[in-house]
Amino acid sequence: MQSAFSGIEIAKRGIGAHNQGLLTIGHNLTNASTEGYSRQRVDLSAAQPLYAPEANRETTPGQIGQGVNIERIERIRDGLLDGRIIGESGFEGYWSTRDKNLLALEDIHNEPSDSSVRTLMDKFWGSWQELAQRPEDSSAREAVVSRGEALAEGMRDRYRRLTDLRSAIDGDLRGTVEQVNGIAREIATVNAEIVKSQAMGDNPNDLMDRRDLLAEKLAKLVPVSVDKRDGDEYMLHVEGLVIVQGGKSRDLALAGADENGFAHPVWKETGLAFSAKGGTLGALVELRDGDVKKEVQTLDTLALSFSDLVNETHRAAYGLNGKTGLDFFSEFPAVNDIAGNYDRNGDGKFDSTMLYRMSGSNSLDGQALLGLAGTLTLSGKDGPVTLRYNPTDTVADVVSRINHSGAEVTARLDRTGHLELRGTPASGADSGGADNPDFVIRHVEDSGRFLAGYAGLLKSSGPAAAFDWGGADAANVLSIGAKDFAVAPLSHPAGWLEVSAAIKSDPGSIAAGFGENGKPAAPGDGSAAIAMASLRTKAVMVGSQRTFDDHFAEAVSRVGLEGERAQRAMQSHDRIGKDLRDLRQSISGVNMDEELAEMIKFQHGYAASAKFMTVMNEMLDTIINKMT
Repeated sequence: MQSAFSGIEIAKRGIGAHNQGLLTIGHNLTNASTEGYSRQRVDLSAAQPLYAPEANRETTPGQIGQGVNIERIERIRDGLLDGRIIGESGFEGYWSTRDKNLLALEDIHNEPSDSSVRTLMDKFWGSWQELAQRPEDSSAREAVVSRGEALAEGMRDRYRRLTDLRSAIDGDLRGTVEQVNGIAREIATVNAEIVKSQAMGDNPNDLMDRRDLLAEKLAKLVPVSVDKRDGDEYMLHVEGLVIVQGGKSRDLALAGADENGFAHPVWKETGLAFSAKGGTLGALVELRDGDVKKEVQTLDTLALSFSDLVNETHRAAYGLNGKTGLDFFSEFPAVNDIAGNYDRNGDGKFDSTMLYRMSGSNSLDGQALLGLAGTLTLSGKDGPVTLRYNPTDTVADVVSRINHSGAEVTARLDRTGHLELRGTPASGADSGGADNPDFVIRHVEDSGRFLAGYAGLLKSSGPAAAFDWGGADAANVLSIGAKDFAVAPLSHPAGWLEVSAAIKSDPGSIAAGFGENGKPAAPGDGSAAIAMASLRTKAVMVGSQRTFDDHFAEAVSRVGLEGERAQRAMQSHDRIGKDLRDLRQSISGVNMDEELAEMIKFQHGYAASAKFMTVMNEMLDTIINKMT
């Protein structure tokens, strides 16, 4: 027979279950605005019934119910949806970071505007055209100096703004690494607390909400994936490597700083490179060492090509005062040795030769057939670049082939037809440093006679007579009659470009005419000024055979298109992320109306259980105290 007191126990369980339901609803309502919170539900089930046929079958049919139990308090969450949001967060962080910084890059270009470098360069060419018309006019010469100084200042200003942006990105990168480490450690701490709670049979819903929120924040910084296959160890992976495993996390660090102090993310415990391709951190590395660095190199290429060509023309002409051989822009070599010798490893001995430009001694006709065959070997981004020339090729064919070969060397015929080779910006993440400097010719070799005899650049053919920068006095392999070679410039020409002191102090030294047979130009000779102005439309840029106008058009369109791409991708991924989070909110978010309806249900259940308790108490009172 069932005990008379069993009703009290049933009522007590009912009161406790419905009270817990009300408390859970209160917890939901008060956390409705809490970031990352998932609504919780009390899962009720019937208590295990009494079933002892041998004791009660004769008096009580079937099982005897024992009221209600609280099975668990569970949070409402869709694991598959969470995984999609984690993956999308990496794209959001990556594209939003690129969009913000590329917009800043567009502002630096400031094209088109009256103060842009392109406008200043157009005014500079215009001043030479005016000088060509009035070679004897001192005001025209003053205009050339003034516009030259304005252009140099414009280039220096753009260089400063680019380097400032790169430094700002580096600061963000350092801060992001600290954020990644901090969040990873916090996730590991929360993991340990969750394991302890679960070991005691609890459901640590709030802790799991905190962990999921932290994982989503981490996913915006680095592209992570969640691994829950092991129920005891929650794991996060980045590019296949573990960053969080249970209660342990792995830190990132910055190492391998270059000459600018820019270090690269690595795994702290192993020193291996951290090569994540997404998230905010991946975008910052890509921007600092890719986009912005490329813009600095492009500006340096412009400044060096421009100043070198202007100086080349200016040195060959005569000023109003009869002076010649003067540079219009100051040049600052990277090394003091006139042969380009340099001690690269710091052991006190010359071990490298740093040349930027070398020219042959023979004047060539671009349309002449070579009548020669052989193979040129030049330095390239990923190793030596080889290209053949044939007897039926013209000089122009070989020049074009060099410029489109991918080599870190470009070729051109100068004003007098001499073959000129020039170094380009270095490639790779370490470019610009002592081991991989910009604008240095690294290797020039000819198996035939094109460079050796025909162009008059090298003394002889074959590997033994090749120019290679990895040794001292490499300039000795150049032809004895070689017209000219120049030592590599100081790093970042755009940062130090300026009109030479000799020109600024005496505008009469500005060379406007070439003269004839070694004699100074006549007072009205403007041939050099015309040649100077024509540089604007000639294919003379280092890096490829482009005009200065082509360079500006390409640079502006490149930055603009990258910015547009980043903006569209950011908007697209933001919409996808919003849709996914809205869907999650509809599943896991707190709905006020639903909670209030649940509250009324539990309120009535609590009241009914309490009433049942009162009735059972009255019955027992009657049995105990009033029955005689």
